[in-house]
Amino acid sequence: MVRAARKRHPGRSIEVWAFDEHRLGLKPVLRRIWAKRGQRPVAVSTHKYEWLYLYGFVQPATGGVEWWVANSVNIPLFQQVLDAFARNTGAGPNKTVILVIDNAGWHTSPRIVVPEGIRLCFLPPYTPELQPAERLWPLADEGVANTPFDSLDELTERLDLRCSALADQPHILKALTNYHWWPRNYSM
Repeated sequence: MVRAARKRHPGRSIEVWAFDEHRLGLKPVLRRIWAKRGQRPVAVSTHKYEWLYLYGFVQPATGGVEWWVANSVNIPLFQQVLDAFARNTGAGPNKTVILVIDNAGWHTSPRIVVPEGIRLCFLPPYTPELQPAERLWPLADEGVANTPFDSLDELTERLDLRCSALADQPHILKALTNYHWWPRNYSM
């Protein structure tokens, strides 16, 4: 796809990003913890079924990342996030951003208007191992693991802190998401 975009638009810079969503909620993410020998660790858990969705864009070649926290996944919300992403990355007449995404119904809807400069590249069905953005979720989960939250606002605050910290560490994101076969960015 990068070669085709280069042929079609010589002189444009080209970036390749990946996108995915992740559900988090008031039911805690449980992780193993250390405990003294002979003692059983205690993990507090609640059964509250309220959810948030973390939207993540990652540029594996540089480790750049953009995050959004939302209260659902649907076509209008995806349209808003896609428009904001296009503005933030400068996609347009002089820059092409190829966005690798899965085939979720709200990604493939004919109601989605793809912004100028954005090209969607859909992964084959049932191939999460090909999606670099899937590798963001364990990192995001670490900031909220084994912690029960009383409200979605508390969870949002913690996610904001965690996502900000991750955005300041592009070397970690690049090492985790930049597969050896992933195309690099092209500036003309």
